Order: sequence, then structure tokens, then C-alpha cells
Amino acid sequence: MSAFPNRPAYEDSTMHITFADDPPLFDGVDVAIHFTALVDGKPVVCSITAEALEDHFGAPSLREEHLMPAYEQGRARIRAVCAEALDDNGGQPVVLRSGLFRVEGMERK
Repeated sequence: MSAFPNRPAYEDSTMHITFADDPPLFDGVDVAIHFTALVDGKPVVCSITAEALEDHFGAPSLREEHLMPAYEQGRARIRAVCAEALDDNGGQPVVLRSGLFRVEGMERK
């Protein structure tokens, strides 16, 4: 059984974009969280920086035990912004940085 049975296929995209049910992975070298998008059924590894998780999702530090809950809490918005970025770049891997969450059209609604 899927942990996220109602994963959206981002409807305004030119590609079919969903997200894998795989758990996100902490990367201590790049200080980021990696997760997998599925673009037209093909896996694409994407990331969100610790800075973005601190600035927009309430992570109090760069530590894994703070970043992972912030990612989980912001998962829906992170995926929505990631899908927009994937659509814009033709389905190539995306690194979500803090500034991207301030771009017009990607802000909170």
C-alpha cells in the first residue's frame, strides 16, 4: 500500500510528474535532502538545500534531525515547487534553493 495514495500528477505540466514513495535521504556532504521525482515514469533525483528548509520550512539548524521533519512538514509545497522547476527545465534534476521559493508563481497560495 502506498504511503501517498493521492500523489498529484501536476496537471499544468507538459510532462507527467509524480513523486516516488521512497523515503528522502539526508546528504551530509551537500547538506541537503534528496528525493525522487518520476518524470514520464523515469526517476529523477532532486534535492532541497538545508538553507531552503531553514528559511521556508522551520528547520532550526543544519542537523539531519531538524532537516528531515522540516522536509516532511513541507513535503506538499516542496513537491509542487519541484514539479514547476522540472516542467521548466525539461525534466532534469533540480536543486531547490531558498530563493526559488520566493519566485513569482511559486509562492504560497
